[in-house]
Amino acid sequence: MKCRRLVFLLAVFTGMLLQASDQPEKETPMKSRRRIVISSLGPRPLPDRPTDNQEALDLMIEHWSRELSGVLPDRPDLIVLPEACDRFPMHTMEERFSWYEFRGNKMLDFFRGVARDNRCYIAYSAARKLPDGTWRNSTQLIDRRGEVVGIYNKNYPTVGEHDKWGIVPGKDAPVFQTDFGRVTMAICFDLNFHELLERVAPQRPDLIIFSSMYHGGLMQGYWAYHCRSYFVGAIAGLENNILNPLGERVAHSTNHFRRVTTSINLDYQVVHLDENWEKLDAVKAKYGRGVTISDPDYVGAVLLTSERDDVTSADMVKEFQIELWDEYYKRSVDNRNRYVEK
Repeated sequence: MKCRRLVFLLAVFTGMLLQASDQPEKETPMKSRRRIVISSLGPRPLPDRPTDNQEALDLMIEHWSRELSGVLPDRPDLIVLPEACDRFPMHTMEERFSWYEFRGNKMLDFFRGVARDNRCYIAYSAARKLPDGTWRNSTQLIDRRGEVVGIYNKNYPTVGEHDKWGIVPGKDAPVFQTDFGRVTMAICFDLNFHELLERVAPQRPDLIIFSSMYHGGLMQGYWAYHCRSYFVGAIAGLENNILNPLGERVAHSTNHFRRVTTSINLDYQVVHLDENWEKLDAVKAKYGRGVTISDPDYVGAVLLTSERDDVTSADMVKEFQIELWDEYYKRSVDNRNRYVEK
């Protein structure tokens, strides 16, 4: 009798465990609403030299269809293409301008269709002819509906670009609003000019889009850190980097794959450590895995990122009265200026 009762209770208990395992897990607020997926593509330019413009168009669309097929399964929110992404380097000057005139907006329309069909943003970088007949080296930002919502014109073309190819410099450093945050753009040689950086930095974009034929080296991290922004670089034939606002590399392409896709979280704050040590410990103690505090070493600043959907990084900073890096910087300058000799 006792044995049968024991078997019965065991069966009931087992059933309860099975029933519990079948229940869906309760959703936790550990998914930040500002987490997005970014893909950066940097294949080598096509070595072909098609003299027939329709053949050139077919080749270029085939090329980018193939390259995009490597990242679209990840359903990225943003795809970044390299500078002059639809240029044939082997073309003579006459052939190149003939191709550009024939191409017109055909490649733009192709990428608009990809963006619309896949509900993603695309940064399309190419030579662009204006109605007045002049040319710009531009990156056009296409939104999820396939509409162009922002255009950046390279501010600092090389001497050869201007003198040989007639590229006119841009003069603006705009920041564009997207559904995931504020983005700005730079192209190739731009990365060397501090004057441009100083116009971008005060606008504090969430993300810098860099389309290029030149890598930039340490300047990539410098731009990211100085602007307190994520940085995504798409460089033709070279390593593509995605950096965080402290200049740390989050992800990169390899010699085998000239593309990289990763997830980043734009719900972040850059915090100076001075007078914030105990406050950061308190944030971590309260929110646990709901907050990430990343230290790049040696710069005295950390990246505080909210991993929750119900509490933002700004909420955490306000709750614990944490001083941000920019606030600490301003306070230091103001304090110095009170005592410096006039």
